[in-house]
Amino acid sequence: MTPTANPWRSSAAGAGDVRLVRLPPAAIHALADGDLAAAQRLTPEVLTDHVVSSGCRAVWRMRSRQLLASPGDADWITRLIVHASGTTVGRAGFHGPPVDGMVEVGYEVDPGHRRRGHARAALRILLDIADGEPGVHTVRASVRPDNLPSQRLVDAFGFQAVGRQWDEDDGWETVLELGLA
Repeated sequence: MTPTANPWRSSAAGAGDVRLVRLPPAAIHALADGDLAAAQRLTPEVLTDHVVSSGCRAVWRMRSRQLLASPGDADWITRLIVHASGTTVGRAGFHGPPVDGMVEVGYEVDPGHRRRGHARAALRILLDIADGEPGVHTVRASVRPDNLPSQRLVDAFGFQAVGRQWDEDDGWETVLELGLA
C-alpha cells in the first residue's frame, strides 16, 4: 500500500471495520479555524463536534500550516477514522511523508467511541501503509506516560521505547519505534 487520496483500509484481522479517509486541504483549513459547517460542506463524511474539539483543532492547525508550506504532504497527513457504519470516530495518520526512512504516526479516537478497537484498527492500517512504502524502515509513535491505553496499544504491536521528548502541548512523551522488515 502506498499513500494515495483514496481511503486507506487493511485486510488484517480487526481492521476491516474502519477506513482512514483523506480530507481535502480546504476542509483541514476549515477545521483548523473551528468551522465545522464549512468543513462538512467540503467532505461527504459525516463530521462530529469532536473534530473541532480543542485537541483536534490543534492538530488541524498544525496540518493546515503544513499543507500551506508543503502541499505534497496531503496524502500522508492526518485523516478521519470512519467506521463502517459511516460514523467518524476519530483521526489518524502520519505526521508527514518519510524522512530518512522513518514515519511518525498519530491517532485519537473520540471519547464516545473509545474501547471498541478503532485505534487498533487505525494503527494497523497505518502500519500496512508504512510497510508498503519502499524506503520506510521505521515507524515512530510518541505517547504521554499517563496515556496507558495508547501505551498498551503500541506495546501490542511491538514498538520499543527509544527515548523521551518534550512536546509543547503534551509535556513529556515516551518515543517508541517499530522496525519494519
